[in-house]
Amino acid sequence: MLKFSILGALQVRTVSGPAEISGDLQRTLVQTLLVSEGQPVSGESLVEEMWGESVPDNQANALQAHVSRLRRKLKALEPGRPVSRVTIHPSGYRLTVDEGEMDAAEFVRTVREAESASPYDAEGTARMLGQALAMWRGPVFGGFPGGTLCQLAGARYEEYRMRAMELRFDAELRLGQHAAVLAELAEAHTHYPLRERFCEQLMIALYCSGRQADALDVFRRMRRQLDEELGIQPSPALRRVESAILRHDPALVRDARSTLLQIA
Repeated sequence: MLKFSILGALQVRTVSGPAEISGDLQRTLVQTLLVSEGQPVSGESLVEEMWGESVPDNQANALQAHVSRLRRKLKALEPGRPVSRVTIHPSGYRLTVDEGEMDAAEFVRTVREAESASPYDAEGTARMLGQALAMWRGPVFGGFPGGTLCQLAGARYEEYRMRAMELRFDAELRLGQHAAVLAELAEAHTHYPLRERFCEQLMIALYCSGRQADALDVFRRMRRQLDEELGIQPSPALRRVESAILRHDPALVRDARSTLLQIA
């Protein structure tokens, strides 16, 4: 059994330890097949992903040589596997990855599970998402994004990461951990300054920590940044959070997550 990790630099782990995938073209090939999550990828797409505009003269042979090299590598890592993980189909090449073998797929599954979790199990949701977020070792592919397919997949996984952070912050706020998550919320808001959900959560955490002035200052800076960079005003949801803070809405302190749902 192999473990594939792409939430950070590409890693392939065997029962005896990590295995190296050497060469940029081989790494791009593996990454592209992995992010396709079991669906065949056409030869044309793989060529474009691997070589971009620098396509070799005999691209079909070049691609086949790299696929054969990858098949030999994976066979050496799993000598007892009866069939190759890399198979050829009418629509392209497919890499078989079983459930639990790729970190990104497991991460997405956990986020979806958290989205449908009971709002009454905040502790379980926070713990589950904390463990999932700990799977991230850095940017997807470790800053080696590859071509268009890999870049699109990387953006998709990053969006799931931000969604996981939002859900975890919601759970922590519902547990009354306003002060405990302030530093993380401030960091998230700094790294994603135009994502209004982080701004809402930070404002509520500040207010519930007795820092009303700071919460309102966060809103004013967000409003200015939205205007200067996008030419838009804060969403109705964000304005309702500001209004609730200004009128000292008791629901803000009573249950932060319910407040987000009621006033947003």
